Amino acid sequence: MIRIVIVEDKKIVREGLATLLGASSELVCVEKYANAEDMLAALATDRPDVLLMDIGLPGISGIEGTRKVKEIRPGTEVVILTVHEDDSNIFKALCAGACGYLLKDTPPGDLITAIADANQGGSPMTSRIARRVVTLFQDKFQPPSESEVHITDREHEVLTSLAQGNSYAAIADSMCVAADTVRFHIRNIYRKLHVHSQSAAVAKAIREDLI
Repeated sequence: MIRIVIVEDKKIVREGLATLLGASSELVCVEKYANAEDMLAALATDRPDVLLMDIGLPGISGIEGTRKVKEIRPGTEVVILTVHEDDSNIFKALCAGACGYLLKDTPPGDLITAIADANQGGSPMTSRIARRVVTLFQDKFQPPSESEVHITDREHEVLTSLAQGNSYAAIADSMCVAADTVRFHIRNIYRKLHVHSQSAAVAKAIREDLI
């Protein structure tokens, strides 16, 4: 039997969820709470396998409650069950330790399946939430493409000279500039290429056909 605890401030929703879960032979609702504070106080006694957590709770929010649950009882899987589907709440909830994110319009059968999935190590999400997570990931962690790297003629000259093994002093002499000017160009090159060393800058410039 999978032990479930519900945290939901709306009584009609809370009782409805408890009734639904109680009808399954594989689940047992050990307790239900209207706020995260009471749930946290009884967490060690309830020992839930899966915790259904609303976000908009009085007092401690569901996101902060999730974080505290994972600190106190890391083995408990937290599945967010909410009406909120904005990027901020999704991102914060997953970062707090939630393994799943479901909307309250999830069909009863899918909710029961999602709980079992979470208990077995899965990450159940409403389909449109999963799409938002993918989009959020792509937007935040997309590496810069070649077309986004723009180096000036002077930076190109410095990079080419570095690739030929020349020292900063030799580059400065060949360009008729001060050594500090060469260092300025190199700092800009590092920033644009997202590297931290001369060898990495040259390697990436060659790989991306910049020189």
